[in-house]
Amino acid sequence: MRRYERLEAQADQLEAVLMSHKIHATIEGGTVTPRLVRFRLLPGAGVKIAQIARLSEELALALGSVSCRVVRRGENVHLEFPRSDKRVVRLASILEQARPRGDATVVLGLDADGAPLLMRLSSPDVAHVLISGTTGSGKTALAQTMIASLLETHSVSELGLVLIDPKGRGYAPFAAAPHLLLPVATTPDTALDALTWLVETMQRRDLEQITLPRIVAFIDELADLMLVQGRTVELALTRLVQRGREAGVHVVACTQKPSASVIGSLVKSNFPVRMVGRVTSAEDARVASGMAGSGAEQLAGRGDFLVVVHGLAHRLQAAYIAPEEMALLMARLSGQLVEPAPRSHIVPQIRPRFDMREFLTAQLRRVAGE
Repeated sequence: MRRYERLEAQADQLEAVLMSHKIHATIEGGTVTPRLVRFRLLPGAGVKIAQIARLSEELALALGSVSCRVVRRGENVHLEFPRSDKRVVRLASILEQARPRGDATVVLGLDADGAPLLMRLSSPDVAHVLISGTTGSGKTALAQTMIASLLETHSVSELGLVLIDPKGRGYAPFAAAPHLLLPVATTPDTALDALTWLVETMQRRDLEQITLPRIVAFIDELADLMLVQGRTVELALTRLVQRGREAGVHVVACTQKPSASVIGSLVKSNFPVRMVGRVTSAEDARVASGMAGSGAEQLAGRGDFLVVVHGLAHRLQAAYIAPEEMALLMARLSGQLVEPAPRSHIVPQIRPRFDMREFLTAQLRRVAGE
């Protein structure tokens, strides 16, 4: 059976399920993306969306799918099903279609309509991002994609990176990136040092009214770091997310469950953008997304995310960069020349544990080929 014939048959099945429950609705087309099939449903007069949402399990069963997510967009209701023949969304292919133009713009992946989805961290509506989801949801892989897209599209005179990786694995492939302002922090102590340095740098740049080059800090396993270092890390992070945007400092943090008891309500309230992967329950979905009825518990995992901005959730299939692609990227970047002058805005005055002068000198010599 050809694809369009199969989709027509599936649409008829869905309408039949709804009709059997006395819900009058018509499917009027849809969208097929590499990881998702999305039907556009036009409810009849008097039909409540909650009635359709309560039938999500029956609708999924009718198509033999693992889940069905019901979401409203304007006057239409969309029924979203994960594809059985999923395809990987490659970062390289998206960069060929839509290459970001600097100013801390990152590639995320494809939206629910299959179009490239990019995000400018320097936008007042973004500034800082919180990524959450269970193990296997793709949090670290999404962060890797964001880092790689920044490295691909920004020179060292435009962007500096700070990577905090308590697991010591997620950000290790980027340890030789010329954009790094500090060595990758892999212990609680070095993570605290990195955050302290970021706060000092933010304050200095704020006084001098400096916003360029942008500094982006990526933090993996934030909840674990908070449990180990406690109040000290929370205070430093809170200051960064409250005042960082004015100084051109942005934070992207990953955590399994961003509950207020773990990372603090003050920190949560300063992350305007949430990216939520698969979670285990509707309550976890509410906590992670900051909104009720997001349906994050019905996501398929492995890069299937919701991007929540201003109380609206948008489906995202995160782009993926393979380890060998990251290695090629690092090899290519190692041949780039560094312009040291702009780093006068970034080089720290004080380092409690890192010998920054020695580290930055080695970085500049290595990249410049001296």
